[in-house]
Amino acid sequence: MDSNCEDRFVFSDELLRKTFNSLSAHIAIIDQDGFILETNAAWKSFSVSNGLPENIDFLQMNYLNTCETAVGDDVKDAKTVASGIRKVIDGRINQFVYDYPCHSPEGPKWFYMRAVLIAENGPPRVIISHEDITKLKLAQEALRENQDILEDKNQSLEESNIALKVLIRHRESDKVEMEKKFLTNVKTFVLPYIQKLKQGQLSEKDRTLVGIVDDHLNDIISPLMQALSNASVMLTPQEMQVSVLVKDGKTTSEIADILFVSEATISFHRKNLRDKLGLKNRQTNLRSFLLSMS
Repeated sequence: MDSNCEDRFVFSDELLRKTFNSLSAHIAIIDQDGFILETNAAWKSFSVSNGLPENIDFLQMNYLNTCETAVGDDVKDAKTVASGIRKVIDGRINQFVYDYPCHSPEGPKWFYMRAVLIAENGPPRVIISHEDITKLKLAQEALRENQDILEDKNQSLEESNIALKVLIRHRESDKVEMEKKFLTNVKTFVLPYIQKLKQGQLSEKDRTLVGIVDDHLNDIISPLMQALSNASVMLTPQEMQVSVLVKDGKTTSEIADILFVSEATISFHRKNLRDKLGLKNRQTNLRSFLLSMS
């Protein structure tokens, strides 16, 4: 081999060594029996930072034995790693990956471990790398915590929404009940006296005043009678019958035949319906109005 070839070979080996040591992952190469053949600078630096002496020699230390004889809190993870690496050495899997906690007094830490078989002719060699994924794990934990908080808030909002709907239903129910009570009181304690006044011997001025009170009272109760459930409070039983038949499209003659009364009686009830429902405009169709109340 000439000198130029040797220079290129030395340069390539040196570049490979520098690259190997520049990697942030902690890397070791082991043989088929688990003995460490080489480590990079990051592996050594991490070991020293965790209490091992600076002059420690990893070569010929058995990585698999260290994992398989581990004791303490990390024993489960260590044995899982050893089992996975043996599967790689035996050729049962191409690679083994595993993430595990490795907490220290300085704080929590997590690592991502990967074992890959070197595909070469000759004895098996496995590259083992450990990458610090603490920032990723902390971000994932923070994300999970935020998701839990959001789920709790969402649950709280759903419960508040349900409670609000119940309150609204109760309020609507109370409102309807109050409207019915108001209409009943007007029917029982006000309208009869207004009718008596209108039938009495009144001066023109007093009759005008009573008419104004009657009109304004109808203006007040008319909006409250926009549903037949409320209208029924103010209507007589026969007026309710007539209103239902009018809604069904029956004519005055047809309604009179159905109820066995005269057409004049039905016309009288229709006029009362219009008065009680506040339909002062004769252009407003009674049936259309009743249908809008359904």
